Amino acid sequence: MTTPPVLSPTTLLANNPRLHLPAATSPPSDTNPPAQKTWLIFGATGHIGRSLVKAALSHGDNVAAVGRTMENSMKQMQGWHERCLGLLCDVRVRETVKQAVDDCIARFGGLDIVVNCSGYGVIASCEDQDTCDLRSQFETNFLGTLNIIQLTLPYFREQSAKRKEGENAGRYLIFSSTSGALGVPGLGPYCATKYATEGLIESMLYEIDAFGIKATLVEPGHMRLDEPTGLDDQTFGELGLEGQDGHKINLKKYGHFFVKKPSAPYDTQTAPSGHARRVVQWLADRQPTSAVKSAELVWQLGHCKYPPLRLLLGMYAIESVRDRLRSIIEEIEDWKHLHFPVAEGGKGEKDDEMKDEEGEEEDVEMGGEEGKQEEGEEVEA
Repeated sequence: MTTPPVLSPTTLLANNPRLHLPAATSPPSDTNPPAQKTWLIFGATGHIGRSLVKAALSHGDNVAAVGRTMENSMKQMQGWHERCLGLLCDVRVRETVKQAVDDCIARFGGLDIVVNCSGYGVIASCEDQDTCDLRSQFETNFLGTLNIIQLTLPYFREQSAKRKEGENAGRYLIFSSTSGALGVPGLGPYCATKYATEGLIESMLYEIDAFGIKATLVEPGHMRLDEPTGLDDQTFGELGLEGQDGHKINLKKYGHFFVKKPSAPYDTQTAPSGHARRVVQWLADRQPTSAVKSAELVWQLGHCKYPPLRLLLGMYAIESVRDRLRSIIEEIEDWKHLHFPVAEGGKGEKDDEMKDEEGEEEDVEMGGEEGKQEEGEEVEA
């Protein structure tokens, strides 16, 4: 198997002219050079997280990379780059999240972009997932996101008072999933956490827009580990990251998912609840969406002036979410007659009543001299 060439984000952009956000977002470009920003990235040891760390550092930004407590050590988080601060955190524990935020601001003197790539899922039928499974997913995916937002919003609001007209005071990039837009058999509770996160961010946008704070839900499809492609001054292995002092971080493929053994009713080759497990096994290393290219787009997202509410990454995400929305619209059209009954002739009783009322109002309004004249004209005709 041929080893892919090592490409920097700059080279990726040069070789992929379509790898840009739409001009309407005012993304960074030669005519709109980006200013240096400070990123706080939770879940930085996952494959999209570390790709984003590399992209931001390669473009000259500062990064506080937060690894997962109990999965990584502080030694593994050190020595990545001179502009990278390695930290550890458990997003379920507010105190550790606050410490990461404080350490980032103390090191770089500020904070511009908060990213949450952390997540956890159990692949199993809904019936097979116990209370511990449910709590772990909700506490990590939903409450962890809420902890991050609640502990960084006060800082962003303070920056809002200092910003110039038209400037953003802060930016949230929250990684959701296509599972936040459609149900996936075998990932019921995980989908529920992503649906909840999407509702949280969409609601929050109304509350923070007045402060100049923006937020985007990033919905990736299946992503492949297409490294090494990172910083020009370091070497990154396919499954690990080698720091400047030679130590390595061993990263698992899909380490944030736990495949649970199915119970007898769901332990068949065609059981719908085994869909997610079968997809992961079938894809192996053939995921259609590049984590490196996705990271480059997310970096642009952090620097663009007008970010979207959602950014779908990859054709799988686009097509699956589009199909889901199409089915919802079709279902609405199929069943809307129950709420808007149709009378004979294709006109509803409500419409007839409204027309009668309008006719009565017109008769009253025609009571003046103008009305009499028009009435007379009709008789003469």
